[in-house]
Amino acid sequence: MIMIHSDDTGLVLPPKVAQTQIVIVPIRYKNDDPTLLNDKAEELAGKLRQAGMRVVVDSSETHNPGFKFAAWEVKGIPARLELGMKDYEKEEVRVAVRHSNKKFQAKWENIEGQMSDLLQTIHNEMYAKAEKARNEHLKSIDNWDDFMEALNSRNICLADWCDTVACETAIKDRSKEESLKAMEDKNEDEVLLTGSAKTLCIPYKMGR
Repeated sequence: MIMIHSDDTGLVLPPKVAQTQIVIVPIRYKNDDPTLLNDKAEELAGKLRQAGMRVVVDSSETHNPGFKFAAWEVKGIPARLELGMKDYEKEEVRVAVRHSNKKFQAKWENIEGQMSDLLQTIHNEMYAKAEKARNEHLKSIDNWDDFMEALNSRNICLADWCDTVACETAIKDRSKEESLKAMEDKNEDEVLLTGSAKTLCIPYKMGR
């Protein structure tokens, strides 16, 4: 999950496995009411929690909003709601989606329905992206040369296997030996396998 979804910023967690699905960050400046935004953030969080969502309100005063945004992005929280005075006056929040970097405004009215739909959309988009990446890198192999070529291209090989430890060990040893030899002979621009192949699993069809 971490290898497929995460990026250079940090974790990107699917909503169904994220311990915190939504973080709400009040954005208060010096002259703003010290409790107004925090109270509204807690009110919105309560509605979301009642609808079954896992929500945290980050109203701490130790860091500025930009620091908080970055910290929650590193943790991979699926969605962030920002609440400043301009948002408050319009009775809305600014929504930032972690996996796509999309941002948009959302009204307070029926915020729980909107966020429930958003989390499902995030799940669907992340699932589709992961499935596409897997399918593009899944190669059916029936000979050794194609096996090594597929491995060197960072692919998953779907091949017949005798289902014995001895067979698996032989594949690991031979692929390691050939990958090391290929590394010695490779051009500067080539990116090749740097270790031995390993057996992952026996595939089977399964729903989401």
